[in-house]
Amino acid sequence: MSHRPNRRRGGHEEEHENHERWLVSYADMITVLMALFIVLYAMSQVDETKYEQLKQGLAVGFGREQSILNGATPATNAKGVDDPGETSHQVIMSQVPEGQREMVQAIVNETERLRRERAYGDAKVEVERLIKVWQKIDRALRRQGLRDDVRATIDERGLVVSLVSEHVVFEPNVAELTTRGRRVVDTLAPVLGELAEPIELDGHTNQEKVKPKYYPTDWELSVARAVHVLRRLEEIHDIRTSRLRATGFGHTKPLIDPARAGSQKINKRVDVIVLSQTPGETRALMGEAYDELRRQAGLDDDELPELVSSDDDSDPTSGANAAGRPDSRTEELP
Repeated sequence: MSHRPNRRRGGHEEEHENHERWLVSYADMITVLMALFIVLYAMSQVDETKYEQLKQGLAVGFGREQSILNGATPATNAKGVDDPGETSHQVIMSQVPEGQREMVQAIVNETERLRRERAYGDAKVEVERLIKVWQKIDRALRRQGLRDDVRATIDERGLVVSLVSEHVVFEPNVAELTTRGRRVVDTLAPVLGELAEPIELDGHTNQEKVKPKYYPTDWELSVARAVHVLRRLEEIHDIRTSRLRATGFGHTKPLIDPARAGSQKINKRVDVIVLSQTPGETRALMGEAYDELRRQAGLDDDELPELVSSDDDSDPTSGANAAGRPDSRTEELP
């Protein structure tokens, strides 16, 4: 049997064609698409749940188990870290081709900036809404001549209305509201009843190290004061029980510096808090947004923000009370 002659004998062997070069371009395209989707995702409404889903999706896309996002990595065999989010970011970035990391990191940074910018904008909107709630409360208090019996602010929890007064809201050693204190709560109640948010009642005593007469410690006294206000809102004003909760902090969270004159009367209080229901990322920025409003209004650090009207010039921490009697720092009880 004859064999066909080898036509390439004596010549150069045909060069093998690289049919896999397209993978390089394909990988570049996938990286760019991933960056595009990150930006598009950032432009949508983002909450904590969606962000976690994004991180998990990226991790799976790079061939990593979702458990990595909870803090453990096969490389270190670690059981967890203090900041799982940072570890997730490091794991994902380690899978990006080195030549693409700078671009991807820039996109990630821009995404974070957009997320925070949107959350800060939402925080400002929420602060402005809560200010309007306060304005309704403020008008009601002024009609009853009770405006000097409360102070108000906004922090990461929501609108905080503190029952503090140059007048007596709580008698020493007891949890029951005075007649004037009941009038204050009764004036707040109609506005609170119109809202949908939960309401937290935080009880406090002043900073004096004096054992309450009718309670084992100031912790029990502070809780009892909060519960007393809660029961009045529920039983007298029909605010749903599911919206109310009470807690006590004893003397541990003074409203003003205990060294200031009149601080005992101010720190002995109940805080009525309208709890914001915005996402946690938004709530965390509400204090910052509120401070910005204060700066824009030209207020000093120790002044209340614009929640206090310009015609309210009284200083509840001054050395004399409404009747002109000097404060006594030694005789004030919790």
